[in-house]
Amino acid sequence: MAKKDQTPPFPDGQAPGKGKLKLIIIIAVAFLLAVGLSVGGTWFFLSKNAKPAESTEHAEAAVPGKKQAVYEILAPAFVVNFNQSGRQRYLQVAVALMGRDQAQMDALREQMPLVRNQLVMLFSSQNFDSLVTPVGKEMLRQQATSSIQELAKKATGQLTVEQVLFTNFVLQ
Repeated sequence: MAKKDQTPPFPDGQAPGKGKLKLIIIIAVAFLLAVGLSVGGTWFFLSKNAKPAESTEHAEAAVPGKKQAVYEILAPAFVVNFNQSGRQRYLQVAVALMGRDQAQMDALREQMPLVRNQLVMLFSSQNFDSLVTPVGKEMLRQQATSSIQELAKKATGQLTVEQVLFTNFVLQ
């Protein structure tokens, strides 16, 4: 009877719960180490990228030859319609002009009816199917930029508009 009360020895010499406890502790330590490395790595890379951005801001402001951008927002937004396969389609575009010289932008503002007319004609001559793609939108923006630059060169004698930007673009 005394032999039945004795527990048989385990082959590895450990009690039955100690192996599982060690495994749980090792998994918990590995998890905490992974979380710590993840947080530390994220902090390192974010703080590393933040410093050069600040220095480039100061470097752009320190460059004497490059003026700060001046924006002229053309309000109201342009709305043109298309007739595609018997179905009426619409395009709404909000446009901003970017230049570097405020005096030249003011001179161009006097020619705003010509600028708006040029853009309306350009937008209404487009194919709806091409404007659905990002490439088509970029091509339209580049066409608008070259068209307005040509008009501004005639009006002011200088390259007044650096870029035409679309601040809102809706197709329906």
